[in-house]
Amino acid sequence: MKSIRAVLLVVFLLIAFAAYGQEDGAQEQLSWREQFFSWALHGSIYYFPAVNGVDSDPAPVIPSGGASVAFQFARLFKLEITEDLYFTNYEYNVKLAYPMACNPENRSAFVMGFLTGINAVFFLPFGNNAFRFFGGPAFDFRIIALAVGLNHPADFSGNIETDAQLQTDAIRDFFWSKGRWFMPAAGFGFDFLIKEKLYLGFDIRAWFPVYKLWAEDNTSSIDGWRFCAGLRITFK
Repeated sequence: MKSIRAVLLVVFLLIAFAAYGQEDGAQEQLSWREQFFSWALHGSIYYFPAVNGVDSDPAPVIPSGGASVAFQFARLFKLEITEDLYFTNYEYNVKLAYPMACNPENRSAFVMGFLTGINAVFFLPFGNNAFRFFGGPAFDFRIIALAVGLNHPADFSGNIETDAQLQTDAIRDFFWSKGRWFMPAAGFGFDFLIKEKLYLGFDIRAWFPVYKLWAEDNTSSIDGWRFCAGLRITFK
């Protein structure tokens, strides 16, 4: 078994070095700007898990669009800045003292999230294609406003259990306190060369609610996590 593993490791390393050599020759033909700088457009599907029994709406699945720029500092290393935009509705659960993504009919607040990431990207060339592994700090900068269409007197009862404006204020206070906007991320992906200087790729990403280490709440351990899968087009 050990000998088989050793052979597989040697084969893998040979393929990796051969692929690296192919890329090295291609890199020499690129301009300095093309070697150093690239940018990408991406579309993703987000999953916000929520497990709070009868107190929880179905966990939302949210489409998102974004872009990124990358600066290559070494053959196998890039620094990438990403920006993803998402929209969803929230309500405030008074019993849990916690905002929950919700169905439109239960909405109190409209949240526009700007997920900003600064990733160290390590990649392994494979011919003209490449695997990517990345991670780094990320920040969920949310704009939180009263949901559109709430204008009935019952929506402003003065009781936080039913008052949309009071719930919106509570949601804003919650998300912008105790560092809940800080969510480190990590992921992996693969890029396919489809045309000169143009790559089609996919990403799997996760965001970690590290604020749970110091900001206690009454929710399950999975609440606050983010997961997404997406496609991207990279231009050199």
